[in-house]
Amino acid sequence: MRRLTEWLFQKPRITQGDVVAALDVGSSKIACFIARADHDSTPRVVGIGHQVSEGIRNGSIVNMEALQHAITGAVATAEQMAGETIERVTVNIAGSQLLSNTVSIELPLNGREATDADIQRILSQAETMAPEDAQGQPLELVHTLPVHYSLDHQKGIHDPIGMTGSVLQSQLHLVSAAFGPVRTLTTAIARCHLEVETMVAAPYASGLACLVEDEMDLGSLVIDMGAGTTSFAVFIEGHLVFTDGIAVGGAHVTNDIARGLTTSLPNAERLKTLFGHAIGSMADERDMIDVPLIGEEEPENANHVPKSHLNRIIQPRIEEILELVKNRMDKSGFNEAAGRRVVLTGGASQLPGVRELAQRMLDKQVRLGRPLRVTRPSSTRGKSQASAFSGLAEATSGPSFATTAGLLAVAMQPSLAAPGNTHEYSAHQNITSRLGQWFKQNM
Repeated sequence: MRRLTEWLFQKPRITQGDVVAALDVGSSKIACFIARADHDSTPRVVGIGHQVSEGIRNGSIVNMEALQHAITGAVATAEQMAGETIERVTVNIAGSQLLSNTVSIELPLNGREATDADIQRILSQAETMAPEDAQGQPLELVHTLPVHYSLDHQKGIHDPIGMTGSVLQSQLHLVSAAFGPVRTLTTAIARCHLEVETMVAAPYASGLACLVEDEMDLGSLVIDMGAGTTSFAVFIEGHLVFTDGIAVGGAHVTNDIARGLTTSLPNAERLKTLFGHAIGSMADERDMIDVPLIGEEEPENANHVPKSHLNRIIQPRIEEILELVKNRMDKSGFNEAAGRRVVLTGGASQLPGVRELAQRMLDKQVRLGRPLRVTRPSSTRGKSQASAFSGLAEATSGPSFATTAGLLAVAMQPSLAAPGNTHEYSAHQNITSRLGQWFKQNM
């Protein structure tokens, strides 16, 4: 098996004109990217749609009907922009719902060459080793990713096929999720008349979108700071080796501001975006901001507070998020192995001062990650439509859409999600989904 970086940086296995779609189901937004393969088999985004997320809280589904409405709106917008009708999507699963563990498997070769069938047997055996939940029920396996192989204790083998030995050993990274949330998500998507092509761990997708090849090889920690969750993943020697997440994100900062300043959530989000900083300064004491109070419609009734008051609310919550990430990393045993490189992405990472605070608390080099491998869309429509399209394309190239871009990378190269066997879900067997697609095509 080739390493992740070799899969990622090769040309996608698609032909000219093929269309794929990525659906990012997040706590703050539902986003859909539609891409078509150019003449050189590279992906070009041709449709983008996103809606304010409904029915999702802290990465978990709390209202199926509201979620279906948001998914339908995002997909319809992307389809209209692309001039395409999609049937299948690559979708993410929240980092806070994931369980990451490593298993080792030995396969006797008895002096013969290792074959592709042997690799498939190893992957199949690993799939039977998915952990169980607290009630003893098997978890849903999202990824089975080889980390490295060894042959007769010779380590560091990336592709053992064709090599001769007595015993082939493999270490694999299993990423699992609870059965209920996975099936609930696939059901919601099926009710929108779509099939789940592949399900991808959200932090894995973010890493695929934002990391350069050297970062994957030398070791990096990717932290995706979303609205309801903060998920993170470790890449070492070109492989994903650990994933985790916590149910705390940028929306919790907004809630803290709303409570602390007695203002509405929309005003709290606006104050955070316009004036917020994760690290306070002396100048904040002199700068005054207007805080509209709940129930007060007149601007003159706004409360006038120093900006330092706002930042003293923001900083402790960001520190809490980073401290939780650090504790999880220390507990995992991968903190040192991940090296000194951190890539921050996600909407909450754009708050000024977050990068500097992360560098201080994690004692690592930190950069802000943006999607690297998505060709921005272009439009040949009228001037006003082209201008709107260009503005939307510029907005979606930021950290907030890292997961969506990573999902598109997997859609273009399915072996990234499950080497040797694309992991598909049974949603395409759902009668509701099949009927929905027939109506979509024939009505």
